[in-house]
Amino acid sequence: MNQPDRYQAGVRDVEFGARVKIVEPCNLYGCQIGDDCFIGPFTEIQKGVRIGARTRVQSHAFVCELVTIGDDCFIGHGVMFINDTFTTGGPARGRKELWRETKIGSRVSIGSNATIMPVRIADDVVIGAGSVVTKDLTVAGTYAGNPARRLGRR
Repeated sequence: MNQPDRYQAGVRDVEFGARVKIVEPCNLYGCQIGDDCFIGPFTEIQKGVRIGARTRVQSHAFVCELVTIGDDCFIGHGVMFINDTFTTGGPARGRKELWRETKIGSRVSIGSNATIMPVRIADDVVIGAGSVVTKDLTVAGTYAGNPARRLGRR
């Protein structure tokens, strides 16, 4: 019988700011976490991710490579960031040149179970729970739905 390669969740090669709180188990590697952040349990934050000061990332969130999150943000439970848009009709299969980046402004709140495709989101945006963000959100306001649409000014 063959034995699988085993990897363990953990915290390694992370640049932490001051007064960061993390609740384990979580999988954080090669990322930057700003001052006064909170990272909930069962969260994965991959290499190259930058999270600004005073941002909260709740449990079960997945923040993939090529994501930058600003200051004073809230990332709800189960939020998923996506960097592979399946431009070839399927997964990139390790071809990182096919991945795309996501930039989240400051004071952005993302509701539980939202999915964020590779986009740019302006400052002062609220995204409703369960929303799917497929296009850049360039104007402050509240957005919800699949695909996410602007509901009103903030």
